[in-house]
Amino acid sequence: MTSLDLARWQFGITTVYHFLFVPLTIGMAWIVAGFQTAWVRTGDPSYRRLTLYFGRMFLIIFALGVVTGIVQEFQFGMNWSEYSRFVGDIFGAPLALEGMLAFFLESTFLGLWIFGWDRLGPRLHLATIWLVAVGSLISSFFILAANSWMQHPVGFVIDPVGGRAQLTDIGAVLFQSTTLVAVLHTVSAAFLAAGAFVVGISAWQLWRRRQTEDAAVFRRATRAGMWITVFAGTAVAVSGHTQGVIMTQQQPMKMAAAEALYHTEQPAPFSVITIGTLDGSQEIWSIKVPGLLSFLATGSFDGRVEGIYDLEQRYDAQFGPGDYRPVIPVTYWSYRLMIGLGAFAALVAAIGLWTLRRGRFPGGPGFHRWAVAGIVTALLGSSFGWIFTEVGRQPWIVWGQMRTAIGVSPSVGPGTVLASLIAFTLLYGALGVIGVVLLRRLAAAGLPPQQQRTDEPERPTTFVY
Repeated sequence: MTSLDLARWQFGITTVYHFLFVPLTIGMAWIVAGFQTAWVRTGDPSYRRLTLYFGRMFLIIFALGVVTGIVQEFQFGMNWSEYSRFVGDIFGAPLALEGMLAFFLESTFLGLWIFGWDRLGPRLHLATIWLVAVGSLISSFFILAANSWMQHPVGFVIDPVGGRAQLTDIGAVLFQSTTLVAVLHTVSAAFLAAGAFVVGISAWQLWRRRQTEDAAVFRRATRAGMWITVFAGTAVAVSGHTQGVIMTQQQPMKMAAAEALYHTEQPAPFSVITIGTLDGSQEIWSIKVPGLLSFLATGSFDGRVEGIYDLEQRYDAQFGPGDYRPVIPVTYWSYRLMIGLGAFAALVAAIGLWTLRRGRFPGGPGFHRWAVAGIVTALLGSSFGWIFTEVGRQPWIVWGQMRTAIGVSPSVGPGTVLASLIAFTLLYGALGVIGVVLLRRLAAAGLPPQQQRTDEPERPTTFVY
């Protein structure tokens, strides 16, 4: 394998692994803040117990997200020096803002939240976790602004001497339509994943402790997680459709590859499932919904969707002869897995809400297994969404400006990349095992001891994590 192949594999593996923790970090910060707000406002000790229970898990997830994210920075300089040189002037602004503003909020006030339980007043301490939650959103905004520029580069000129992209309009980079809809879609998916996490853990504990006094507390958490998951799932669907329409306007090849649509059609059907050749060039059997792809791509069931062959001819004339198709099978299936796995988690939550009414146990004795499965499907759905977004942009690392093959470091050989790939894979594997063990222990430990309600919400004397 070449340095390019290995560098792409390494970046793909580490990025997808890192992104398992990102949506949970974003969503869990807000959920924990919500539980603590309910405790401060009502004085109900059950909300304090939920705050501590899920807060400890949030800390583990946050730490794993930070550690796995650091590796991304090293890869830019190590494996993708030409890319870093080209985009450095553009990426410098949003990434600097993310580090100085967003990560500062998250890390500083998370420390105050951890160690301020018996040192800060209830409302001041509550403000620290809300600032962590706000910081997570700001962080996602700046990161997605940088990624959206790779999908749809705006607000720049090319330096005729150095060949680098130079920033001319930071407002265009931060607030273009690609960025705004990506933020809405990604944050909605984060709340979907976090809500599914709360549902899965709480339903599992509710089943284990259904004959104890803790059952009422976990029932409350299960219901809250279900509402979050259902609303977030609706937001994911709406924002995803909007993003699909914008994506089709800016990167029509990505939508054509998502359907393996080789010839332009109007209206264009959407295949729920297709069996075809390994390269995705020929269809053998499929189940199709007439006009659905036209709606997803244009907002109209009679819309025109350009095919791969027509787009290749256009790109040959625009950029010169070449192969402008992404890997069709990966793009096709990641698009469907993104939709299907996310919808599964939302469906489990919706069924749970229906069966939880009138104080009944949600969904019978097997529901907790489906709820735990919803955690996995929600996270995998987010991961496949990123795989679709990045693979579907190929062969461009910056759409229309730089091909991926040009962005790799020219002086780094295959042996060096392979060694770092193996090292980081083993490191990530070890971190994953540690994280799973810690989360499982925290989940199995159950709720912290109950404190009696007082007129002023009682603060715990310690926060063990």
